[in-house]
Amino acid sequence: LDQAMFDALLVARGMHGSGHIVIDDIDQQPMSYGKLTTASLALGTVLAARSKAGERVGVLLPTSRAAVVTFFALQAESRVPAMLNFSTGPASAKAACTAAEIRIVVTARRFIEKAKLEPLVAGLAESTTIVYLEDLRGEIGVFTKLSALVRGALARPRHDAARANQPAVVLFTSGSEGTPKGVVLSHRNLLANRHQLASVIDINPKDIVLNALPVFHSFGLTGGLLLPLFNGVQTFLYPSPLHYRTVPELAYGINATILFGTDTFLAGYARVADNYDFYSVRYLFAGAERVKPETRRVWFDKFGIRILEGYGATETAPAISVNTPMHFKAGTVGRLLPGIQHRLEAMPGIDASGKLSVTGPNVMLGYLRADNPRVLQPPPDGWYDTGDIVAISTDVFMSM
Repeated sequence: LDQAMFDALLVARGMHGSGHIVIDDIDQQPMSYGKLTTASLALGTVLAARSKAGERVGVLLPTSRAAVVTFFALQAESRVPAMLNFSTGPASAKAACTAAEIRIVVTARRFIEKAKLEPLVAGLAESTTIVYLEDLRGEIGVFTKLSALVRGALARPRHDAARANQPAVVLFTSGSEGTPKGVVLSHRNLLANRHQLASVIDINPKDIVLNALPVFHSFGLTGGLLLPLFNGVQTFLYPSPLHYRTVPELAYGINATILFGTDTFLAGYARVADNYDFYSVRYLFAGAERVKPETRRVWFDKFGIRILEGYGATETAPAISVNTPMHFKAGTVGRLLPGIQHRLEAMPGIDASGKLSVTGPNVMLGYLRADNPRVLQPPPDGWYDTGDIVAISTDVFMSM
C-alpha cells in the first residue's frame, strides 16, 4: 500500500508485461501498459506546465481511454485529479470547483459537443480555465514523445509511505445536503480498497471487464477501472450506462466476463437484451442502490446470472462489503471486506440494527466544502459515519 497510483501502474506493467493490452473503448484503439505509461507521461508534461505539484485539476471526461490517460498523466506529475460530475448542472459543478479550489479543468471538445454540455462548460469557464485535450495534443511534439518513451522505459516503482498518504483523487458527493462536497481519497485509500476487493474476488488476466459506469463515481473508478487495471485485466470502457441496447450488444461482442452496474441500469439491460447477450459473464457486481428482488429474479431466470450485490460509499473508496460466489446470501450486501472495522450505534425504536460506522485503510482523508475550501475536514478519529441503518448477522453478512 505504500506507493502512489502511478507506481502501482508501473508494478502492474512489470508483472504483466509492457505489451499486455489493458484498456480499450469505442474508438477501438487498444492500449497496452507500455502505451498507457508513455501517453500518460507525454500528456503529463504539458499539463505540468499549466499547474503546480499538489494542485487539484478538474477532469471533465467520459469513461474512455482519454479519461484514463488524463488521470495517470496528472498522477505522474503529482497533480490531483478532481473528477467532475457532468450529469449535474452548472451551479453544482461550479460549487464543486469552489470546494476543491480548482482553477483548471481538462476536457475534450468532441465530448462536449456529443454530450451537449456547452452550458456546463460556459458556466465553469466563468471561474476556471478550460483546457481541451485536442489543443494539448498539438503541444506534444517529437521531443516530448521521445522523452516520455525514454522516461517510461526507465521508470521503476517506488515505495513511499509519505507519498501514499497524500491525496490521489477528489470525488464529489452531495449526500443529504445537496451542495457538493469534495471527498479526498489518498493513494493508500484507493490501493487498499483494490486489494480488499481482489482478496475476495477471483479476478485474473483472462477476464474481460465491461465498464460503462462513470469514472467520476467511486464505483466506476475503483471497481470498474483501477481494480482490473492493476490486476492485468483488459477493460473495455463505454461512455454511458444509459444505452440499454448497446451495452448488452457490447458485452456479447467483446465476450465480457465481468460487468458492473446499478439496479436501475441492470433492469434496463434485462428488458431489451437477448437471452444470449451475457453468455460469457461470470461475475455481475451491483452497488450504489439496493437491488430489487425483481431485478435479481429476471437476471437469474433470463440469463442464468446471479447478481453479486455490494455496499459502499464514496468516502470509503468505495467498497465496504460485497457478496462473492464463495460467500453469498441473497437479500444482503455481503460480508465486510478484510481490514474494515465496524461499530453499530443503537437507534431508538429499531431492534437488531444500528447506525453503521467504519474505519480502515480505505476510509477517506476528509471532506472539502465550498464554504471553507482551504480546510480538510477528516473523519473523527478515522471513523466514517455512514448514516445507514444496517443489521449484521452472526455469519457477518450485512443487510440494509
